[in-house]
Amino acid sequence: MSRFLLVLPLLLVLVSAPAGTITGNVRAQGKPGAEPEGSGGKYDSRQFKFVERVDYDAMRDFIVYIEGPIAGKAPEKPAQIVTARPSVAQHKAMFEPHVLPILKGTTVEWPNNDDILHNVFSCSEPARFDLGLYKRPYTNQIPSVTFTNAGRVDVFCSIHTRMSCIVMVLENPWFASTGDKGNYSITNVPAGTYQLKAWHERLPIRSREVTVTDNGVVKVDFVLSPGSGL
Repeated sequence: MSRFLLVLPLLLVLVSAPAGTITGNVRAQGKPGAEPEGSGGKYDSRQFKFVERVDYDAMRDFIVYIEGPIAGKAPEKPAQIVTARPSVAQHKAMFEPHVLPILKGTTVEWPNNDDILHNVFSCSEPARFDLGLYKRPYTNQIPSVTFTNAGRVDVFCSIHTRMSCIVMVLENPWFASTGDKGNYSITNVPAGTYQLKAWHERLPIRSREVTVTDNGVVKVDFVLSPGSGL
């Protein structure tokens, strides 16, 4: 019997293994009691009239993830994780996307799509790096970084102050970014009870315990707001 025939049953088990789905919506809201827009308060005064205020309804780039690592669970990649190498492009002097969630051990490319020099660097504890100044054509290949430690990595350009982005390096592959309407879906989740977390760069993380069953769908919504805590 060939080695291929011996391996095939195991592959079939992995592909057809029962798993569940976590889905829901994430949105932000301001702290109750905050001075509303146009209320005739201090924000309408000459001193604070042009002070920028957070539009919570317009907030995007939420990440929902299962806290890990998860003992005894094989790190099979769910459908929402693309197999191609992810990238953060430098375009019109901005990083796109602004927030990128990845699995620990992933290599991320940093292409410069502008006709000017950019720099990519981070001083964050999980990943310290500096790719130097560069633009196309590249000397060898598109500059890249492999993220081996979990955590939040803040990335900047040393010569353009408004350029920044965040790489969220996670310890298991069960996570998702929200869409334009705040909806998310995490597929292929092994049965079990987990801590599910919702994250945004400007708001406290919210956590919910969730139990996933084989082939079941669990709906979990989150509302993030200042001072909400865990």
